[in-house]
Amino acid sequence: MTLINHGASIIILTVVAIYILVTAYLSYKWSGSSNSDFMQGSKGISYFVVAVMIFSNYNGIMAVIGTPQRAFTSGIAASWSMFAAAIGFFLYGCFFVKKLYNTGSFTISGAIRKKYGRSTQLLVSLIMIYAMLMLNLNTYISGASVLHEILNTNLPLSMLLIAIVSTIYFSIGGMKSVSKTTMVHTFMKYLGVIIILVVALMMTHGIHPIVAKLPKFYFSATGKIGSATIIGWILTSIGAIFSTQTIAQAISSTKSAKDAQKASFWAAILVIPFGIALGIIGVSAKYLFPTMNNLYALPVFLSHMNTFWASLSSIGLLAGVFIGVSSCGLAIVALIVNDFYVPHWDPKPQQQLKVTHIISIVVGLLPLIFMFYTPNILALSFFAKALRVSIAIVAVMAFYLPVFNSTKVANSALIITTILTSIWYILGNPLGIDDTYVAIFIPLIIMVIGQLISKTSHHQDIGE
Repeated sequence: MTLINHGASIIILTVVAIYILVTAYLSYKWSGSSNSDFMQGSKGISYFVVAVMIFSNYNGIMAVIGTPQRAFTSGIAASWSMFAAAIGFFLYGCFFVKKLYNTGSFTISGAIRKKYGRSTQLLVSLIMIYAMLMLNLNTYISGASVLHEILNTNLPLSMLLIAIVSTIYFSIGGMKSVSKTTMVHTFMKYLGVIIILVVALMMTHGIHPIVAKLPKFYFSATGKIGSATIIGWILTSIGAIFSTQTIAQAISSTKSAKDAQKASFWAAILVIPFGIALGIIGVSAKYLFPTMNNLYALPVFLSHMNTFWASLSSIGLLAGVFIGVSSCGLAIVALIVNDFYVPHWDPKPQQQLKVTHIISIVVGLLPLIFMFYTPNILALSFFAKALRVSIAIVAVMAFYLPVFNSTKVANSALIITTILTSIWYILGNPLGIDDTYVAIFIPLIIMVIGQLISKTSHHQDIGE
């Protein structure tokens, strides 16, 4: 569907291109000279900058596109997908941040290794890389839907363009530059969503006409989503936030454990108005364009602005893509370099930085293998979060329940849960059970059973 005329598309594309060049230059200018700069920003980033980073990283373009997409069909209750993150950030700050920071590790796998050893570290890395690749795929799909509206290119070509530009952008600077450019990108992303919200409400003449016309569930607490799914979202977000490499890496970049905690609380505050705005945009699109493909519930408003505002909004939406690709890419690269490359090859610092840049480019382009796969964005987003929940379960047990100390049981829980969660997602959540619950309860059951078997075996050995 062609939403923006050719002349406006050229102007918007030109403005976006200038923005990309300027921020790419800033990324290069702010980039560090060591692997520590690339991975952690040398642990000197202020807590508010980190708060913006983890808010924006966790609520990237797939949330910006996916939440209105779900609100279009299921009601404003889709905003719970964002509110769940606010709850997760608050609990993360209360119970987990200081413990993780004090391990001294900038990877979640490194923190878990201290409890379960090298084999569990490698399993956690592989699962996290799998989940981050799914997130990057989702980011490309979401960004491509925006670019499609600007250039009227098909989704695969739009994904290719997004991948090339954002990979070049991300591979330049690492954490030291990403932390600063993310502030610019997040401001533009927030501004873009606010502009779209204002345009949407001007077109609908406020909320009241929407409430009067659409079915009541569009403004109910649970909509067509249902309380079970919302609870699943909350549990998944808590688990994913507790275990996500991008967040652990950002948190480790603060100056102290107290600053890391402040960053988590500020991230929770930033989420709430953002989620409300996205939900309203989605139901506004349903009111105005009831038969439209729901993927375009937010981008459709770009064609109803003048070129100036459409340019700013487009920059904001694409800025969300750059944030998402950068954070996911950094997470994957950190895990590959720290857990696989360095232990095996033991490179010199300059060689390590060179290889890190090369790996960054490969990681940025890898999701293109799936460029013809166009799933429900919010569903894939929560599947990627569900994959990380099993890691969170194992991590929480490692930190708070030291009696669960069997490496074999932890490894079994991780492997079985990852396989079952993936199968459950592919089958479309059979029996009405969301893959979230599979990811939450399977590792708990396996860890508890493993502990009971271990105790029984121990008592039998004593008896003999």
